[in-house]
Amino acid sequence: MDWGMQNRLNRIIKPADGRTVMLAVDHGYFLGPTRKLEDPGATIRPLLSQADALMLTRGVLRTSVDPAADTPIVLRVSGGTSVVGPTLADECLTVSFEDAIRLNVAAVALSIFVGTEYEQQTLRRLTELVDEGETYGIPVLAVTAVGKELEKRDARYLSLCCRIAAELGAHFVKTYYCDDFEKVTAGCPVPVVIAGGPKLETEMDALQLAHDAIAQGAAGVDMGRNIWQSDYPVPMIRAVREVVHNNALPAEAHELFLELKTAVDNGKDI
Repeated sequence: MDWGMQNRLNRIIKPADGRTVMLAVDHGYFLGPTRKLEDPGATIRPLLSQADALMLTRGVLRTSVDPAADTPIVLRVSGGTSVVGPTLADECLTVSFEDAIRLNVAAVALSIFVGTEYEQQTLRRLTELVDEGETYGIPVLAVTAVGKELEKRDARYLSLCCRIAAELGAHFVKTYYCDDFEKVTAGCPVPVVIAGGPKLETEMDALQLAHDAIAQGAAGVDMGRNIWQSDYPVPMIRAVREVVHNNALPAEAHELFLELKTAVDNGKDI
């Protein structure tokens, strides 16, 4: 791997442990002003220093992130559909590679929709993006999206998606956690990070999800709603970091969450 490519990837997936805690705040490109992401800047600011990387769109990056921040950026470059449209799968590239370079990103990301009528379209765009990434030394994250068909999130389907993405040159892959998740990671020769998905019922549920994914071979998480839709987002991201980077058990990380929550309630800086 070229030095620049490896350097950028190492900024996201920390070489000390091969793990990452990415913060996903790109939801607005198809969901609009999602709950607790209505003001992206206000959501991002307190969490930025705790994230190993920030995944977002160029519009939110330019309007809502301080250029002095040194948190690596994973830039979403696909879109063009919305939750109220007929399908989420008919995506196109929405950002030129030149603009990604101007924004000094650490990686670019796009969704692929395997098994839909737009399969070839999104996979072809992945290969085109990989070609450009290799030219400029910028890694590509392939997101194995399922659109509105959540029942597709099983090991057989996700293993297929992740392996295809890696075969076509993606440098790392984002997918969902599922039963038999170790089959997904075992069949994918590039790092796999898991999506947090919709907000789970409790913080403990999200910590258990992160723990189980790491235990079964994930390189980390790309969590959004399970962090910033928590009533205590900073304690939550710090608890997730304990699981991902320090191998904490869910109960141990939850204990940290409760300690930090109490500190926040008492007006203390954390």
